[in-house]
Amino acid sequence: MKIIKVSSSENDLQSSISEIFVEGFYQWLKFFSKDKIKLAHAFSHAFNADVFYVAVENDETLGFAACTIQLNQRELRQYLGFIMGTVAYRVLKNEFEDKPYPFEITQDMGTIEFVATSSKHRGKGVATQIIQHIHAHTPFKKYVLEVADTNINAIRLYKKLGYQVFKRVPEPHSKQSGFNYYLYMQFVKNNV
Repeated sequence: MKIIKVSSSENDLQSSISEIFVEGFYQWLKFFSKDKIKLAHAFSHAFNADVFYVAVENDETLGFAACTIQLNQRELRQYLGFIMGTVAYRVLKNEFEDKPYPFEITQDMGTIEFVATSSKHRGKGVATQIIQHIHAHTPFKKYVLEVADTNINAIRLYKKLGYQVFKRVPEPHSKQSGFNYYLYMQFVKNNV
């Protein structure tokens, strides 16, 4: 397995990243469409190659993690229809691009976002290796991430990597979202 920045790949990884993204976040994306193929097409434009890191093996994308994501309203409308595409853009723009954190993001702090692994490669250390690669190859002293309190596997992974919960924020729409709190976790490099 090799970890690379998407922008350095000779292959177009947008489609495979989008498929894994839909697979990993379907619980929240299915509101916009139950058709996973349609969702994958709708979001394939959104992954900024300069901030996404992927694990690849034999030309197969195993998983990814990023610092940011960019949405295109026109692309969402093309695949989800005018109304649902517009709704998806407005709802997710805040979540993906304009998301205010409940704390200050400083210049020495990186954000880890959108961690996902292909279902057939889960439990094999893919996400662990991607996050460790980001820690080793980016200049930040601290890293923060957000995770739903019900995502027990992700929380267990992040704790194993040295992340600690430093803030809990109630989810205002817990019945719709399926979780009660956003947990904010932080990792601090020892050797910096």
